Amino acid sequence: MKVEQIYTGCLAEAAYYIESEGEVAIIDPLRDTKPFIDRAATDNAAIKYVFETHFHADFVSGHLDLSAQTGATIVFGPLAKPSYPAHIAQDNEDFKLGKITIRAIHTPGHTMESTCYLLIDENGKETGIFTGDTLFIGDVGRPDLAQHVISDLTEEKLAGHLYESLRNKIMPLPDDLIVYPGHGAGSACGKKMSKETTDLLGNQKATNYALNPALTKEAFIKEILTGLVAPPSYFPHNVLMNIQGYESLDQVMQRGSQALSPRAFDAAANETAALVLDVRTAQTFAKGFLPNAINIGLDGQFATWVGTLIPDLKQPILLVTEVGQEQETITRLARVGYDHCIGYLEGGFEAWKDAGMETDRIESISAETFAERFAQNPSLNVLDVRKKSEYDSEHVVGVENLALDFLNENMARINPDQTYYVHCAGGYRSMIALSILKARGFDNLIDVAGGFAAIKATQKLTLTDYVCPTTLL
Repeated sequence: MKVEQIYTGCLAEAAYYIESEGEVAIIDPLRDTKPFIDRAATDNAAIKYVFETHFHADFVSGHLDLSAQTGATIVFGPLAKPSYPAHIAQDNEDFKLGKITIRAIHTPGHTMESTCYLLIDENGKETGIFTGDTLFIGDVGRPDLAQHVISDLTEEKLAGHLYESLRNKIMPLPDDLIVYPGHGAGSACGKKMSKETTDLLGNQKATNYALNPALTKEAFIKEILTGLVAPPSYFPHNVLMNIQGYESLDQVMQRGSQALSPRAFDAAANETAALVLDVRTAQTFAKGFLPNAINIGLDGQFATWVGTLIPDLKQPILLVTEVGQEQETITRLARVGYDHCIGYLEGGFEAWKDAGMETDRIESISAETFAERFAQNPSLNVLDVRKKSEYDSEHVVGVENLALDFLNENMARINPDQTYYVHCAGGYRSMIALSILKARGFDNLIDVAGGFAAIKATQKLTLTDYVCPTTLL
């Protein structure tokens, strides 16, 4: 028996490859299926099942393409109602895979169809459990996502179901089970997940706040709902794609892989009203970019910020990437349902510049320079675009907080006639914010390179953990 975790850092998502006697099961695959097919080919094995723990919100699963390419049976847990052929498992139903058994355990709470899969070896020993978004390392799945698709499923109802599932289905299992969760730290599907991606169930019983046996149901519901922030806006759309089906990734890749010369790229942008998405690093972007381009770098939480800031999944997108990163970018967009990339700039920004096309730039200064200017003039307009929780923890005295998550909704609060210095934690999010503001006609903008971490390191400004009244969001 082989069990392999296939972890994708940008989504903090874990898929699983399980093989026994030439038969393979895949659990919660991403949309790009080639790694799973290639892995099975290496083992000279056939993919028999694709198990889904639930209808995912944070990514488009690869179950449909994987089934179409291999003939594998798609399996969901009880209460799932997909719009395509799939086996809907009964609670405690067993599935044979070579010499081992995979047992479906219905665990509603994160969503109503949420199901864990218990791994039983050839000797009948329970060895692991694939918990999806029901149980994470150090946390449990948030119970407020399904209500964005089915309105009468309140977060309180779902939290109550989750409490029962954990107490009655998960906690009675053996302490030596290996917990294989669906996500790790950085995912928006929980609020305080560990950086570890596996653990023993016994250790989780001892350390995971949600598994505290002393918690009453009422206390659990209060605890689990405290501190939740709104999920990214793309989540409900991904759920529907996973329920209703979606276009083959091969078609998405073919459409997006159109290499456009600078002139053709410019014409396409004007004719289609496409969003120009520049995925280069923040400081590279600052030095020169296409007018009106939005920067969301591949080197950060790319998928999450695309999903948060581009509300229409059907928005046509034109790409500016480093040469050689075109396919990766199209794939990563498709993983979260952005299927309408219509081409990329052949030769990248250098080709655009060499063609004599118009360019723009953003002034970027060091944290040291910013600290000196702010110390001399504390009335400078400064936007801290970190999350409110980060700002509340510590910030420069007197600066405003305008979280990037809510920039689009609060742009009217920014005066286009004034100059603004913008920073985040390390420089990634501030450049996203600056690019959006630039595209909306704000020109008096200065980036603070290195963000709050670099500002703090200068030791030249007063910091506070007091939430000052200039907080916007």
